[in-house]
Amino acid sequence: MVQQSIRIIRRPALEDKTGFSRSTIYARLDPKSEHYDPDFPRPVKLGTGPNPPVGWIESEVDAYLARLIERSRNVA
Repeated sequence: MVQQSIRIIRRPALEDKTGFSRSTIYARLDPKSEHYDPDFPRPVKLGTGPNPPVGWIESEVDAYLARLIERSRNVA
């Protein structure tokens, strides 16, 4: 079995990859927001404490973007 490496990206790289602003990213993560998207990849904590740094698994972000593209192309 071939082990695939996991790459964690930080928020600025997520913004570049998705084209979303910081506020849009966090709105898509917030169930109370009208822009909430339950399919949006969840961040992973990269440290401890009350406000740890976070990152996103790049392959999950890529899969999310692929689904967005597929849905947008299949709208009739």
